[in-house]
Amino acid sequence: MKVYYAPQSRAVRTVWLLEEIGLSYELEKFTLGQKEMHGPKYTSVNPNGRVPTLVDGDVTLTESTAIAQYLGAKYAPALVPETEAENFAQYLQWLHYAEGMIMGPMGNYVVETVLLPPERRNPEQAKRALKLMGRTLGALETHMDGRAFLAGGFTVADTITGHAVIMARRLKVDFNGFPALSAYADRLETRPAFVVAEAV
Repeated sequence: MKVYYAPQSRAVRTVWLLEEIGLSYELEKFTLGQKEMHGPKYTSVNPNGRVPTLVDGDVTLTESTAIAQYLGAKYAPALVPETEAENFAQYLQWLHYAEGMIMGPMGNYVVETVLLPPERRNPEQAKRALKLMGRTLGALETHMDGRAFLAGGFTVADTITGHAVIMARRLKVDFNGFPALSAYADRLETRPAFVVAEAV
């Protein structure tokens, strides 16, 4: 099994989950923006030239949530509720919440505050993205009130939407009104598998 990875990217989710499961993997590491990510060698594996990419035998996956769902279904049944379980629908909801709701405005905010040169940044667009991100996190705050994890115990969903929460906090989103999410992020950041995933 091989993972193509870059720090401070969605690829952290993949390595985090692999560490939670205890699977062995080979790591090919990039830095974000590295020209080799768009070279012919890597784009023959992932035509988009992005990370993560997971190669498991004849299977190649390039979307972090699909990778997580695949790894959970194939290798980590303890981290995926059974389809008849009371928390299964809730698990699916929060597994896909990050990409469906949080990462769009987060991506826009990063573009306007980090990636674009200062003369091309649009403060109004950054402000709108931040406001929308706060709204999507607010819904998650309501859900997390009184909960330790997204869907009962720790599941695959926590490596996806939990990672989005951690990244939002690191982007200096105001978490003063999100005590449950703050505690949740603290809880996740101390998990040994997460610590390893960030350090590779």
